[in-house]
Amino acid sequence: MKPMRFFLDTHDRNNKTFPEKISTADFEKFYALYEQACYAENVVPIRLHLSYEDGRAFCLNMASDAEAVRRAHERVGLPYDSITEVSTATPGDTFFQRKAA
Repeated sequence: MKPMRFFLDTHDRNNKTFPEKISTADFEKFYALYEQACYAENVVPIRLHLSYEDGRAFCLNMASDAEAVRRAHERVGLPYDSITEVSTATPGDTFFQRKAA
């Protein structure tokens, strides 16, 4: 298995990458299909933050590369604005690693 990295993809109604109208029930059905597409491409969906009202979504996935995330989106016809490799930046990751002066 290839090493996995974190990727954040974004969707925005204003860019036509988030549905104009979608109910919670419709989203639940769609997300089940998206999960299947992810698993077929060896992508692990980690977390999803979304606003139905604002029509925006931010999806955190683990994959070997951005191409795998792109393919998972293509399998379900889901457009996106961007796919960006990211890393965590918590106090433990960042601030406690400082070297003593």
